[in-house]
Amino acid sequence: MRLDKYLKVSRIIKRRTVAKELADDERVFVNDKLAKPSTDVFVGDVVEIRFEHRHIKFEVTFLSEKIMRNNPPMYELISDTKISRESDES
Repeated sequence: MRLDKYLKVSRIIKRRTVAKELADDERVFVNDKLAKPSTDVFVGDVVEIRFEHRHIKFEVTFLSEKIMRNNPPMYELISDTKISRESDES
């Protein structure tokens, strides 16, 4: 499944266009490698997203083309780090 679609279907990011913009801005990594919106993700991959003031890292645990209530969790959170503004200024 494409990375941008996975981020939307898993509800990590609300819109696919936002997921695409993050990847285009070189803020998304799959298995520690820079990822494009079209990068394929598979179960077991580790994805890291670097938002402006927050970095999240998670493992892909399930893939589904559609959002369904009875689907198992699509990811397992590994870390969620808030980045303070002071560290950006130094």
